[in-house]
Amino acid sequence: MRRILNSLLEGLKIAFKALSINKIRSVLTALCIIIGITMVTIADAVTTGMDITFDNSMAMMGQNVVYVEKWPWDGGDDWWKYRSRKEMDLEYVEELRDASLYASNVSASANRRSTVRYKDKNAEAVGISGTTSNYLDTQGLDIEEGRMFTEEEARRGANVAVIGVTLKEALFENEIALGKVIRISGKKYTVIGVLEKQGSFLGLGDSDNRILTPIKAFGQIFGLRSGIQIGVKFPTKEALAEGEYEVEGIMRRIRQLEATEENDFAVNKPETFKKQLEGIKSAIYSVGFLLSALSLLIGGIGVMNIMFVSVRERTKEIGIRKAVGAKSWEILLQFLFEAVAICIVGGVFGVALAGLITIGINQVFVAVMNFGVVFLGFAICTMVGLIFGFIPAYRAAKSDPIESLRFE
Repeated sequence: MRRILNSLLEGLKIAFKALSINKIRSVLTALCIIIGITMVTIADAVTTGMDITFDNSMAMMGQNVVYVEKWPWDGGDDWWKYRSRKEMDLEYVEELRDASLYASNVSASANRRSTVRYKDKNAEAVGISGTTSNYLDTQGLDIEEGRMFTEEEARRGANVAVIGVTLKEALFENEIALGKVIRISGKKYTVIGVLEKQGSFLGLGDSDNRILTPIKAFGQIFGLRSGIQIGVKFPTKEALAEGEYEVEGIMRRIRQLEATEENDFAVNKPETFKKQLEGIKSAIYSVGFLLSALSLLIGGIGVMNIMFVSVRERTKEIGIRKAVGAKSWEILLQFLFEAVAICIVGGVFGVALAGLITIGINQVFVAVMNFGVVFLGFAICTMVGLIFGFIPAYRAAKSDPIESLRFE
């Protein structure tokens, strides 16, 4: 047992000494291993980040909510078909609320982007949402400071605004936002509330860079001839399952559609994004796996080639070791260790590079390093070293000691 342990330690020592002597050759050999491990780690980091942020992003759209609007979220290439549909009308809110047996709330909203100004400070591309007063309940949003505008303020189109945290920091910094007057497209609005922080939506947009105003006040600036979205909230998932079909029936009656006519509106659900997300994840995994497998295969072939070169260069060393009593399995392990060490070095560089790239990706999208995949990456490196290093190591182990000693 002691000899086995000593042989293993000696094999590792010799393997790392050989790598240190041929640093450039070792790094170049491990280059494809580095690329392969980097690709598989990044692909997993992006998909893991998407999974983590998905639930939070869906919560921003409200729980148990469907959205009635002109455009379907998965409309594909039928743009011209949906373009000719009639727009939503604010009157549908009351009609849906009165006719639905399952809905607990019905709200409306319309959205634009605009520049917002406070004194000499400007905030660009701010999301402006004109909403009904019950919009927070439909969306599951909360107020951090101040209040939401009332039904009476919404009815008369008061120039009041509830702003997001990002916009508050951009315009007011350390000042108190409540009571301040801001300008939206040149029109004055008084800040009456600040929303709780939400974060980004699927890592793509800042959901806190926004303003809520009464929808009639919104219409005075941007108009309400298009883009109205109606949110219908249900108290439970069971009510949602029934209510979805009820909403469709009510809307068909409101639109006076015949039984044979197609819907000229869309009933959208947040789950649509989940299907699209799964498709994106599958594409990322497929591309990442293909590139990783190709890189690891090429890297493995490179390891095999360099190990054959290493065995040939150290033929006399092999003969000397055998002559002083080294067993064939000790020679085999020595060269296997060297092959695995090259791959492990590649794995270390690959993981480090993937970590840096993940940090960069996370600045513009979402990416979270999964340490389980890091360990899997090192396991893959070990397997590549064992598989592609075995034949050269086996040849070294089976070489004739006398012929090896004669080698020049």
